[in-house]
Amino acid sequence: MNASRSNSCYIANYDLPREANTPAFFHLQPFLALSKSATSPRAVADLIERATSAPNTYIFTELLQSPQIQTLAASHPDQLRPHLTLLRIFSHGDYETYEATPDLPPLNDEQRLKLRQLSLLSLAASGRRDDLTYARLRASLGLDSAQQLETLVTTAIYAGLVDAKLDPARQRVQVTRVAPLRDLAPDDAARMRAALRGWSDRCSSILEDVEQHVARVHAGAAARAKAEADAADKMSKAMAEMRDSNTADKKLGAGGAREQLARRGMNKRAMLDAAAKASAADEVMDLDGPFPGEDSKKRASKRKM
Repeated sequence: MNASRSNSCYIANYDLPREANTPAFFHLQPFLALSKSATSPRAVADLIERATSAPNTYIFTELLQSPQIQTLAASHPDQLRPHLTLLRIFSHGDYETYEATPDLPPLNDEQRLKLRQLSLLSLAASGRRDDLTYARLRASLGLDSAQQLETLVTTAIYAGLVDAKLDPARQRVQVTRVAPLRDLAPDDAARMRAALRGWSDRCSSILEDVEQHVARVHAGAAARAKAEADAADKMSKAMAEMRDSNTADKKLGAGGAREQLARRGMNKRAMLDAAAKASAADEVMDLDGPFPGEDSKKRASKRKM
C-alpha cells in the first residue's frame, strides 16, 4: 500500500498505478496551499468554489480536512455549513444528494458537469447493471435526454474517468473500468470492514472445507496404497509357492522318481525281475491254451457223430 495520504480515507492508493491517482492529488495541491492563508468564511467559500470548478480536481477530502478550514468552520458554523456540505457532496456524494439538499450554493456549469461525472463514477462502481441503463442514469444525473447522457459519458471517457461504450440500441452504458477518484464517506469504512470481515469468514470456511476434503483424499489414497501393497504381497507369496512347487516337480523327474521307488524297495534289479516274471507268466498262459487248428478239428468230429 502506497499511503501517501495517511490522514484520509482515500482508497485510490491501494497498489494502483501512479498515473491513476497522483495527477488528481497534484491538481489539488494549489488549493491546499491557498487554504493555509484563508482567514475568513468568504475566503473559504471562494476557495471551495474554485476547487470544485477547476478541471482535473476530483478528490477533496484533504481540502475538507485542512486545519484552517476546520478552524473557520468551528468558529463560523452557520456561514460555512452550506459550502462545507457542498464540498462533502463533491467528495463522496452525488448529484441526487445535491438536488435533495436545500439551501446549498448554486452550481456553475463547470461544477454541475463535474458533479455529474463524479456521480457517474459512483454509479458505475456500484456493480449493479440496473444503475447503468439510460433511464436510471438520466434520473440520477438530472439529464433531460439520451443525447445529454451520451455527451456526459463521452466527456467522462475523454477525461479518463471511465472506460465505457454506449449502447443506444439497448439503452445501456457498458462500463469496463472506473478511475479510483471518489473519496470514502465516513460510514463507508465501517461497511467495508464488515464486508471484508464477511469475506474473510467465507474464505476461512472454504479453506476449512478444502482441508477436510484434502484429508479425506489423503486417507483414501493411503487406504488404496495399503490394499495394493497387501495384494502385491499375496501375489508375491503365491508366485513363490508356485516356483517352489515347480522346482520340486523337476527334481522328481528322472532321478527323483528313482529315488522314491528305491525308498519303496523297487530298485533297478527288482524292476527287471518283476518284468521277467511277468513275461514268463504270459508264455505259460500261451502254452496251456489249445491251438486254433486242433480246436476246430474237435468241433468238426463232433458234428459227424
